[in-house]
Amino acid sequence: MLKIAILGPESTGKTMLAEQLAAHFHTDFVPEYSREYLKDFHEKYGINDVIAIAKGQQRSIDEATKRDKEILISDTEAIVNKVWCEYVFNQTPKEIEDLVQKQDFDLYLLCDTDLQWTFDPLRENPDLEERKTIFTLYQKILNEICANYFIVSGKGDLRLSHALEAIDNFCKGESVLLFR
Repeated sequence: MLKIAILGPESTGKTMLAEQLAAHFHTDFVPEYSREYLKDFHEKYGINDVIAIAKGQQRSIDEATKRDKEILISDTEAIVNKVWCEYVFNQTPKEIEDLVQKQDFDLYLLCDTDLQWTFDPLRENPDLEERKTIFTLYQKILNEICANYFIVSGKGDLRLSHALEAIDNFCKGESVLLFR
């Protein structure tokens, strides 16, 4: 099973890309658990909520790996929670660090900040410079864990085309590339 995780700052097209890739490869994708967790949330979330979200996302990923599919696509994973903890709380709980180390994705698609931010009640960072700072945190962590990743840029069909090209290149044995 080829396991692909899609990550990046908010409003960078992660969910749309996950849906498009799942349709292209005739497979399912693991949705972002935080949306389910926070949908009826009426208070300020805390670090324990981020831990619960990370664990819920991992449970969803574990369940999906039991399905008989050639490709698994996950809309976010534990690195997203690690970045969020570092950015919002200036710390990363051991539970999230452990989840990051446990993950075994073959490929990460890191969505670039080249899309315009769109409002969503769960989004907090409309400022492009903040989103670029968060993007840099993703790159730092992916490099630290020696992950295979591609930065996917482009608007509309071009973004999907770049992601498909990245997956194809990965399957041919190439590693880190930047698509613009």
